[in-house]
Amino acid sequence: MILTFIIGIIAFVYATVGHAGATGYIAVMTLFGLSADMIRPVALSLNIVVGLITTIQFTRAGFVRLELIVPLVCGSIPAALLGGWLLLPLPLVQALVGCILLLSAVSVGRVEEGRGSATTSTRMSSKSALFFLGVILGFLSGLTGVGGGVFLTPTLLAMRLADVKRVAATSAVFILVNSVAGLTGWIAAGNTFPKVAPRFIVVVIVGGLLGSYLGAFCLSPRMLRRCMAGVLVLAGVKLLLHATVDFWLGSVFA
Repeated sequence: MILTFIIGIIAFVYATVGHAGATGYIAVMTLFGLSADMIRPVALSLNIVVGLITTIQFTRAGFVRLELIVPLVCGSIPAALLGGWLLLPLPLVQALVGCILLLSAVSVGRVEEGRGSATTSTRMSSKSALFFLGVILGFLSGLTGVGGGVFLTPTLLAMRLADVKRVAATSAVFILVNSVAGLTGWIAAGNTFPKVAPRFIVVVIVGGLLGSYLGAFCLSPRMLRRCMAGVLVLAGVKLLLHATVDFWLGSVFA
């Protein structure tokens, strides 16, 4: 019951900024001793549920921009399939990404909306950059079992192609698509579809509905940016913790 409650809270907190919570699910399931073979597909499954809810909410609020999403998705889908198919030792990758997320959180939190205003046009050069960004982040998404939003959000804010609300909406769609692709790659590699406890599904639906509504309709851009910085800190710390646990277990049982 404690694990179920924590997963619901993670879904709520992450959904406020257009994310689905995979880094949180991975960390907490690791701490509670779930099988390492099942953590990644279960996290992706929960991501799909929350990602769908969050995408619907931000679409209803009018913040989804296809000119941002299409090149990202076109690049990320095949890369996420490949990443989900591969099974590689991840502690070093997780530690590196965790450090990057902590640095990104500082950047996101310091830039105010006025100074970090977004451009309104997506030129062809920007579309090419978004495509290759989708390839990189899609691969990382499938490889690590996260939806990619924690990587995408600070990058889009740094590129200033959209305001904070549209960045959250873009991240929501990106996470949904890459979670589906990553799970498909996992199954294509010969693994069985994960059995997800029904109570996990219920709590992430509730948390996702409440959090995404709050982020899409209630939070101001400045508050949403601060929430994003907080989520990036949580994601970074959790990835570092997960990498430390994996490295320690590997050293002990080597």
